[in-house]
Amino acid sequence: MKKLQRIQRSTERHWVGDGFPVRTLLGYSNLGPAISPFLLFDYAGPMEFPPTEKRLGVGEHPHRGFETVTIVYSGEVEHRDSSGGGGGIGPGDVQWMTAASGLVHEEFHGREFARRGGMFEMVQLWVNLPAKDKMSPPHYQSILNSQIPVLSLPHGQGSVRVIAGQFDGTEGPARTFTPIHVWDLRLASERQICLPVPDGYTTMLAVLKGSVRLDGAETIGPAEIALFERKGDHLRIDSAEDATALLLCGEPIDEPIVGSGPFVMNSAEEIRQAIVDYQSGRMGHMS
Repeated sequence: MKKLQRIQRSTERHWVGDGFPVRTLLGYSNLGPAISPFLLFDYAGPMEFPPTEKRLGVGEHPHRGFETVTIVYSGEVEHRDSSGGGGGIGPGDVQWMTAASGLVHEEFHGREFARRGGMFEMVQLWVNLPAKDKMSPPHYQSILNSQIPVLSLPHGQGSVRVIAGQFDGTEGPARTFTPIHVWDLRLASERQICLPVPDGYTTMLAVLKGSVRLDGAETIGPAEIALFERKGDHLRIDSAEDATALLLCGEPIDEPIVGSGPFVMNSAEEIRQAIVDYQSGRMGHMS
């Protein structure tokens, strides 16, 4: 069994643009290799937005060297990038954007959602790329809720939406560069819940709603992440109360992590080159 190593919490919100009220629950700047292959976990909302004709979000900005994964729980997000990728996603949908060699993109609330207003809640995860893939061509995956398989856990314990990787022989639709599991969980049970996870993988459980109890006594609530030791081939949840949670599990990338703002590479020289390439327009332009 994987043992609980630490709990990450954040009560401080900051705004990304004017549309995303974010709590950063994980970041590579202080955790680095401990959370590899993951780099960042931002939780936006939940927050009620009034109706508006204004475009709320964040305008053009670059990325290089990693992937962004956006999961919408409430509201709508529209994405557009310089590689030609983009589209709109709503509740249950996922955007999996591979920035890789670099692109420029923008993210806003969906126009219709902004006009009617409502509750907004989403997660954005940054996933690192190995050095050999950091300069691959950019790629975009739009994954609809209807494309994501849902499996029931035994004894009415809840359900698992398999976004990436596999669970109980069922594969998720997201294509990844390194082995990664992303499971969207709904849990409600006084019984123990055992989830099979690979030995040696970084494993984290991010609770968004409700609560789960671990190690017999430790309760994890909303906007908290449990980080587990890598040793062990299953994760035990002692009980769960109306919990919405994301289980993130991935094979560590044993390479240097050097980042600056929207760029994450393996050396300071590569960061300097990314800045030059962006400033000279080599990451493309928004059409």
